[in-house]
Amino acid sequence: MSVDTLALAQTLIARRSLTPVDDGCQAILIDRLKRIGFSIESMRHGEVDNLWARRGSTRPIVCFAGHTDVVPTGPLAQWVSDPFIPTIRNGRLYGRGAADMKTSIAACVTAIERFIQAHPQHQGSIALLITSDEEGAAVEGTVKVVETLKARGDSIDYCIVGEPTCSEKLGDTIKNGRRGSLSGNLTIRGIQGHIAYPHLAKNPIHLAAPAIAELAQTEWDRGDEYFPPTTWHISNIHGGTGVTNVIPGEVNLLFNFRFSTASTVESLKQRLHDILDRHGLDYDLQWSLSGKPYLTPRGKLADALGMAIKTVTAIEPELSTTGGTSDGRFIADICSQVVEFGPCNATIHKLNEYVEVADIERLSEIYRLTIEQLLLN
Repeated sequence: MSVDTLALAQTLIARRSLTPVDDGCQAILIDRLKRIGFSIESMRHGEVDNLWARRGSTRPIVCFAGHTDVVPTGPLAQWVSDPFIPTIRNGRLYGRGAADMKTSIAACVTAIERFIQAHPQHQGSIALLITSDEEGAAVEGTVKVVETLKARGDSIDYCIVGEPTCSEKLGDTIKNGRRGSLSGNLTIRGIQGHIAYPHLAKNPIHLAAPAIAELAQTEWDRGDEYFPPTTWHISNIHGGTGVTNVIPGEVNLLFNFRFSTASTVESLKQRLHDILDRHGLDYDLQWSLSGKPYLTPRGKLADALGMAIKTVTAIEPELSTTGGTSDGRFIADICSQVVEFGPCNATIHKLNEYVEVADIERLSEIYRLTIEQLLLN
């Protein structure tokens, strides 16, 4: 049985799985998983391929989650080598998805193979949840698998999402939560008119300015042990007709909250509406929630993973909740302990993405030791 993580990572990188296309990655995984006794459920939604694979029928369930889709390459001429021809140069494996996150998928598969080879009659269950819709809209992927599992009463005890989490060296960072993301599309209405006759018009930009200033200065919460304070920022603002002699009739703002578990969606919405109403604005506001925050405090999963990391790398990992959203936000709905751990993230989504070759087998060993801690102890 092959346990060569590098070879599997190269095989996956060679697939042109631009989101939401899987391009046969999951078929490669299914073939290997079937050989070691996994039951396979392929769940296709729209153009998205999803995989739920499980070995065992008892608790606890240790799940590895990830995505086979990758972001576009960018200008091919600026890649030193073809992004879909995995290439080793100077001790690094280059290719689109090398860091985000085909190496992690390869590492979890070979870790599972090694664990089962040593412990074929293990207690509990091992599962994989893989999607091809994480880098895109993320509406037909992991969230759909979670909905299916939840509908039939299934849950997960421990989940490791293989996102690239490390900053400087393999092992320095475990993500034990992520902030939520709440966006708003705000239109503030005034009265359009000639700029020389302001008494006949009502400038919505001027009307909005005091409210914007208050929103920018508001302390939404103070965060907590794991999360920084919630932030509110305008990402786009547009008003006017493009000429200098017309007061606009409305101004449009796009904004976003990145929020911790110290606030709720409902509390943030209510407080923002209260500020707009207090300033007497005539407005429309459409909300969009792309993810709630989740948090896994120190416990059996974080401790087991931390111990495995220290054994392999001699590094004491930091728990962090920084960064954007991930599919962990969906999995947390059916799993109380969700963490993310994978290779260094310095080149993710960039030209000439890579991982250190020396980290590839070490990542697999970290995953294997974590499984041992969770299922044998």
